[in-house]
Amino acid sequence: MTDNRQKKYNTPVAATITGILDLFRKQEPAGQLNDTDRLDGKTVLVDGSSSGLGFAIATDCARRGAKVIMACRSGIPEKGEKIIQMTGNKDIFMLHVDFRDIHSIRRLASDIRDQYTPIDIYISAAGIVPKQSRKTPQGLEEMFMVNYFSKFIFVKFLLDADVFGMSKNKSRIPRIIFISSESHRNPENFDWDGFGRYKEYSIGKSIELYGYYKLLLTTFSVELSRRLNPVGETRCSVFSMCPGPVNSNIARESPKFFKPLLKLVFGIFFKSPAKAAIPAMYLATSPDMEGKPFDYLFLMNRRMVDEKASDPENGQRLWELSEKLLKTIQ
Repeated sequence: MTDNRQKKYNTPVAATITGILDLFRKQEPAGQLNDTDRLDGKTVLVDGSSSGLGFAIATDCARRGAKVIMACRSGIPEKGEKIIQMTGNKDIFMLHVDFRDIHSIRRLASDIRDQYTPIDIYISAAGIVPKQSRKTPQGLEEMFMVNYFSKFIFVKFLLDADVFGMSKNKSRIPRIIFISSESHRNPENFDWDGFGRYKEYSIGKSIELYGYYKLLLTTFSVELSRRLNPVGETRCSVFSMCPGPVNSNIARESPKFFKPLLKLVFGIFFKSPAKAAIPAMYLATSPDMEGKPFDYLFLMNRRMVDEKASDPENGQRLWELSEKLLKTIQ
């Protein structure tokens, strides 16, 4: 059983086939996103929002009346201007961030603290699948940094600055939503001894590592909820979700010979970013989710996260190792 699970995502071809099959499996929706689910008066922060799923989420947030803060590495200001044109909502603001660099993350957190608090909803959509390992300015591996560690750093900075306003207004419950993946179930275990160490790899290993870093992200989301929400009290809702296969540019670094096939398959079988954004928007807007400390959706289907991700010992160890690594690069 473990071997079959691991084979689902360990190559680009296997990951593509699994994504297609997922779309045809029977789903039992956890709820329904309605046109009446509005965000008027809310401030929503969306990272990775210059393209693909993140852009679709930011656009729908704008349509639903939110003030939208787009945190991006590129597309400034044209992507924000495009959303204004598409939705008629002028409360769209773009901030630059490079999630490979801790100094850029710190500047973003400071800008948000100084200009846009309180944040009601934070949706983290930034992610990459590089064709090979690359070092960040602080010497970490790029996919590890962007897909997991930057999120730990950024959320920690935001919480330390009370950007969500939890200390000032205990009646409102902010929401944090992480775009994860069902591939978080693939890894057999955690590589605690190698945590944060730079590793060389090529495209053949990148899909497997993508699943591993999604395991770290999902484990972090569960542990974050555990720490923010004492038993019997919800101070901040923390949600995680897999949007399923999305026709986006996340595979832009795939081998050239494979790109025509991916483009064809993505176009025929995979969901458009707008449709793939529905679960994220449900988690962000629906009254059904008010006051929930944690939830995980695959498409619109509620599921338990992998048991490795929900294990409190794993969550605590991941948090401690992440704090220790953060101290070494600040």
